[in-house]
Amino acid sequence: MDYIAYLHKDRGSDFGVSFPDFPGCVTAGKTLEEARRMAVEALALHIAGMIEDGEVVPDPSNLDALESDPAMRGAVAVLVSVEPAAEKTVRINITARQSQIEAIDELAGKAGLTRSAYMVQSSLSRFRSNMSKKRERRISRRSALAKNVKVAK
Repeated sequence: MDYIAYLHKDRGSDFGVSFPDFPGCVTAGKTLEEARRMAVEALALHIAGMIEDGEVVPDPSNLDALESDPAMRGAVAVLVSVEPAAEKTVRINITARQSQIEAIDELAGKAGLTRSAYMVQSSLSRFRSNMSKKRERRISRRSALAKNVKVAK
């Protein structure tokens, strides 16, 4: 779903992001790109929290309905896409060397993801790759066995 976000920037400050459909859901970033990434993460977490608390997630407002919203003054309206979370979001702690965290953060930044999103996607990608390799090995073994089987006439 696409929700409208207000992007604010005052002189000497970070880029602020707020969501008219979700009062209290705000975030910021030093750069436009960081603000965009943080907006997606903040909105996804906010919606996940609402679902967990049994609250109704509102349908996205359209820009015409927000035209007279005073919070829009001096802001730029942008769309933020989020997938509705069907599952509960869980926070975990990990232990890693500082240099490893720095490397992960660098890779996540290049991918346009948060640290958490990058680590989850990387882990799941590796898992899927390993499962695919196992499947290919099973198929190869079956194929080899089938070639060695003589058909009785």
